[in-house]
Amino acid sequence: MTEDQKRAAGILFCPANPELKAQKLKTHNLNIDYNQSYENEKEKREAIIKEMFASFGEGSVLQGPIYIHYGIHTKIGKRVFANFNFTIQDDAEVTIGDDCDFEPNVTIVTPIHPLLANERKYLKTADGENKHLCYAKAVHIGKGCWFGAGVTVCPGVTIGDNCVIGAGSVVTRDIPPNSLAVGVPCRVIRELSEKDSLKNHPDILADNQII
Repeated sequence: MTEDQKRAAGILFCPANPELKAQKLKTHNLNIDYNQSYENEKEKREAIIKEMFASFGEGSVLQGPIYIHYGIHTKIGKRVFANFNFTIQDDAEVTIGDDCDFEPNVTIVTPIHPLLANERKYLKTADGENKHLCYAKAVHIGKGCWFGAGVTVCPGVTIGDNCVIGAGSVVTRDIPPNSLAVGVPCRVIRELSEKDSLKNHPDILADNQII
């Protein structure tokens, strides 16, 4: 197996592999290009995004600055908005459903390193070389989710449709659909329902209407 095949299979791989490093360098440079562009340079930003991600849905917007690791392992749906300092370390696959919103400083990570210091430094490969190795687990986010400022989504997590993740939360386990979840580690507080509708808060809704 190639190092990229090992990465995709979720087993130990060497992140210093030349082919993997080349892909990361390309994307890191695209990050710089994007972050040095202006918000109103729409065509320039769209061209960078097209080159960076596996797929990027119509109507989606990344405020920037952004910090994307590989990019080619990430699929972003339609009408997604990510505010300042959006970070995706996509050693494994990352999928984000339609109509998700990310407040500033949200981070999605997939790589995992050995817990023991000596194993984290070096492991012996099948060909007898001592190398720094890690592995990665995919992250999947459903449709219609909202992430508060400073949320971290950890490797291997699946978040269902229509969830709200409170600011500062660290998501270490799966979150079922339609959940309000907060905390470190992030835990489900309750299921979202019609009780949460703004129609129950006319002082906030003012002269607006529920669609």
